[in-house]
Amino acid sequence: MAAKIKKGDYVQVISGSLKNGKGKKGEVLRVFTKENRVLVAGINMVKRHVKPTQEDPEGGIKTFEAPIAVSNVAHIDPKDGKPTRVGFKTLKDGKKVRVAKRSGEVIDD
Repeated sequence: MAAKIKKGDYVQVISGSLKNGKGKKGEVLRVFTKENRVLVAGINMVKRHVKPTQEDPEGGIKTFEAPIAVSNVAHIDPKDGKPTRVGFKTLKDGKKVRVAKRSGEVIDD
């Protein structure tokens, strides 16, 4: 099955609490396909107590992005910047590309 959301896409959080970033936009840093979750830059920030290690001798309380369910994010339409669903279309040369349902604009480069 082809992925509708990939690393590097710009998405908007469409559901969840305001604390977790509802309404915010960001770039997908990583996709966890088996868990159906995505890691979005600056969204769903959590604090973790980290023990000092050789790489990080300070330790302390660190802030990280936590994964969010892929169903809670929507792709940003490249034409008008609003959330849209993603569909697929086969071009005349036989290449399968992702398209925005809202405007029909091709998402893939």
